[in-house]
Amino acid sequence: MGWKEPVYEAKVESIKKSCSAGHEVGDVFEINTHETGGICGYCYHDLFPTLMCICMDGKIPWQDSDEFTYECPDSYNLVTFVIRKK
Repeated sequence: MGWKEPVYEAKVESIKKSCSAGHEVGDVFEINTHETGGICGYCYHDLFPTLMCICMDGKIPWQDSDEFTYECPDSYNLVTFVIRKK
């Protein structure tokens, strides 16, 4: 019945120093445009426009919509995620 929004898995791949939100390497979050999955608000806020685009079947020319790397906006601590479509 109707459209079902895709779900993505955001997995913490690396952390440069320490994450102020307490994320650790190996943490996994299920996210889409309606569910944050517990991911840090700063990261989710920055990631949201990309998520909105790919969840609505949009394309970003330099990025694969099924799997891509995302770096949080805190470049000092730099948490790197791999985002995969479930």
